[in-house]
Amino acid sequence: MSERRTIFIGKKPLHAYVRAVVMAMEQGDRQIQLVARGATIGRAVDVAEVCRRRNGIIAQGLPNEVVIGDIACSSETIEEEGKRARVVSVLSIDLDGIGEMPTQEEE
Repeated sequence: MSERRTIFIGKKPLHAYVRAVVMAMEQGDRQIQLVARGATIGRAVDVAEVCRRRNGIIAQGLPNEVVIGDIACSSETIEEEGKRARVVSVLSIDLDGIGEMPTQEEE
């Protein structure tokens, strides 16, 4: 099995990450992993659900079916120079694109 393409979820708007998933799948990467830490975990869940439902104009560029696979929850210790180490939660969500990509109709 090939490696999953990883998309790190940050503070950009939701549609930016949905577009990143669409672009990755257009380039042939049908196995995606969304990774979020701390406060951005909710955004990662939203991205996964928008992609699964193919909800919105941007998500219409996804394959016929997007399946949410494994979901892993863990924690990481972040050490910053001059500051105390802190522990943050990490969520990983696997997405698999199944089926044909929609064709782009030229006008």
